[in-house]
Amino acid sequence: MIRNLEELELEGNENRRFYTAENALNDLNDRQFIKEFRLPKQNVQDLIHELSPFMIHPTRRSAISIERKVLTTLHFYASGSYQQDIGENRASSMSQSAVSQCITEGTEALNQPLVFSKHVYFRRTIEELNIVRQKFYEKYRIPGIVGIVDGTHIAIVPPKSEGMYPEHIYVNRKNYHSINTHLICDSNMKIINVNARYPGSTHDAYIWNRSNISNTMQQLHINGYHSYFIIADSGYALRPWMITPLHDPQPNTPEADFNKWFLKTRSLIERCNGVLKMRFRCLLKHRVLHYEPLKASKIINTCVVLHNICIDNNVSDDDIICEDDMIFDEDDLGVIPNVNNEQMRAINSLLVAGRDMQRTIIQQYFTCY
Repeated sequence: MIRNLEELELEGNENRRFYTAENALNDLNDRQFIKEFRLPKQNVQDLIHELSPFMIHPTRRSAISIERKVLTTLHFYASGSYQQDIGENRASSMSQSAVSQCITEGTEALNQPLVFSKHVYFRRTIEELNIVRQKFYEKYRIPGIVGIVDGTHIAIVPPKSEGMYPEHIYVNRKNYHSINTHLICDSNMKIINVNARYPGSTHDAYIWNRSNISNTMQQLHINGYHSYFIIADSGYALRPWMITPLHDPQPNTPEADFNKWFLKTRSLIERCNGVLKMRFRCLLKHRVLHYEPLKASKIINTCVVLHNICIDNNVSDDDIICEDDMIFDEDDLGVIPNVNNEQMRAINSLLVAGRDMQRTIIQQYFTCY
């Protein structure tokens, strides 16, 4: 005998689990809350207030509140789980489509210029640069550093061919699709510049040469501020405002000591990359962002904003990040063999000036003992 549809529906409902979303702000202790959402409760409440003007306010009682939208978005960034898994979490309890809408809304809000520029910005005045410079000096004992730059690859699913770039352009040198994300950090691992617009096959130096910060550093040099520079690996061009390591110096020489100092200093950006990805695991290579490149870029920007909020508020990462699990790129030491024949290069006045800056640092700080 065929049972009626009502009986089948009742039976199906008995096998499902329906939850009322928990109030994570009330129900979780501080440590549990940070582990779940990466930010302390007060910072999340401040973030909800900050993002509220840029999000859709509920017009009926059953609609999703801004608080739940923000918490759902944060949980996705932190875990990197699929949207369905996020929706089934007790703190969310919503459909996959609702989770998708929350992530879209939250990501767009965090990319609003008023929000983004508040939390991520290269120092805008000499006074602000001097503060960054002083903190680097206190930590690494060489004056002049105002940032450390590097590219890191964020994995994405193969994009459609009709996008801004052809699909194959997103395949990086490690043979997976990615966005080559350029980051500059300060001495506290706060990210002061991010560029997540270029496909994985784009070279780091290409991205740098087209960045606003490259122009800013060059203009500083032209204006007479000669002791302000960025640290970078040897994949970048040596310039008086961009210091790179020496290639294969002789052991037990001042040049070798300079390289040891350089690699130790530059390792900070590698740790910054690792902390960013471990804190917001949607950025990990094996999680892969299942979005078209433009939205993936906005998600990367969003995670940088949240990372900086964590840094500004001294949020502990002890329960989130294990040193043994840190993610580092293959070129983490920063010394990349120079494949060009330097004898065949035309003499470049900026390259010569960069070498002079290198030599000055070595003479002043690595030959006095």
